[in-house]
Amino acid sequence: MAAEGPFLAAIIARLPDATYNLAAYGVAFALAIVIEGPVMMLMSAATSLVKDRISYTKLRNFSRVLAVGTTLFLLLFLYPPFYRSLVDGALGLPREVADLTYGALWFFIPWPAAIAYRRFIQGVLIRSGKTRLVAYGTAIRFAGMMIAAFTGYFFLDIPGAFVGSLALSAGVVVEAVAARVMADSTIRAMLGGDLDEGPPIEMTYREISAFYFPLALTSLIGLSTQPLLTFFMGRSVAPIESLAVFPVIVGLSFFFRSLGLAFQDAAIALMGERFRNLPELGRFATSLALVTTGCLAVITLTPVAQVYFISLSGLTEELTRFAVIPARIIVPLPALTVLLTFQRAILVESRRTRHITVASTIEISMVAAMFVILGWGLDLVGVTAAFSAFLIARILSNSYLMIVCRRVVKESRATS
Repeated sequence: MAAEGPFLAAIIARLPDATYNLAAYGVAFALAIVIEGPVMMLMSAATSLVKDRISYTKLRNFSRVLAVGTTLFLLLFLYPPFYRSLVDGALGLPREVADLTYGALWFFIPWPAAIAYRRFIQGVLIRSGKTRLVAYGTAIRFAGMMIAAFTGYFFLDIPGAFVGSLALSAGVVVEAVAARVMADSTIRAMLGGDLDEGPPIEMTYREISAFYFPLALTSLIGLSTQPLLTFFMGRSVAPIESLAVFPVIVGLSFFFRSLGLAFQDAAIALMGERFRNLPELGRFATSLALVTTGCLAVITLTPVAQVYFISLSGLTEELTRFAVIPARIIVPLPALTVLLTFQRAILVESRRTRHITVASTIEISMVAAMFVILGWGLDLVGVTAAFSAFLIARILSNSYLMIVCRRVVKESRATS
């Protein structure tokens, strides 16, 4: 899934008006991600909560409400007066970028519901130990995305930002359908009571909400980082160039961070009672952190960076100069992402989800504060200030969660 960003950025960079379209695609994707924020944690919720027919049915109904709500909000966001007041006023985007962003967002209408549905289904598959089916679904998604992207590139006379948004939406819709087909036997077994883990657990919607809403708030806060940085970069040094290279760097970073993000649900499923398997998971997390950060370092700290940004991503030499420094700054992010998801898994399994929200609040607050200092106070180039602020904020967020997780594990073992 993480290969989508670099692939689509390379496609858009080879279409007309690449700078404006890369900027618009990055903004549209960031806004779409925020709108889907409330459904992002459905995979973790399903992995943790779905243990029998009753819990499956209730969380399924809960996820449907979230899917409808996020889709309606996206439609409201596309209401022209509402959109203009936010994008022209709050974000302050250049008119060319704002117009392209508006068109690109229309292609994201199926996005929230498709994401909600497939993340719920994938959580059920993970809980059932069928993680390979999740991988198959991702391969199908990537194939659908590539077909849509090449169709837009070769046959549709539409801007590059539209091609990128069309391809992403097509991919997630195809993946949602594939996930449901592959999970059919698991769902039938779940509804038939064949997969029940012990006696049925009566779970109310209020209990589901109390468990889930801190996670949803965490997603909203965390995913607001990209639009927030878009706002800041649009008012800093070299705004167009910063907005253009931002999605390219995010795509490269996310390719390696995604391995850490995937670790969260695996860790939840494998943690065991009273954190029985914590040492083994910790050793795996350490290895994963070293490998992912090491791979990003090889690309960004060596001459491979020029090959990646110019030959593979299709950036001009001028835009590449803007991209190299911030890409080097975020080399530690994959390792910090592994640490973050490991910490979140501990707190989800212990039902202490509110601490995850606190950590996300610390992170986004520090992103804003550090950008003001670096971007506006020291006049760093917008994209350099953005990723510097993000790295500092993530370190502080990890530090808070480290203190909390140590206390939670200690308390759990003391009562065992």
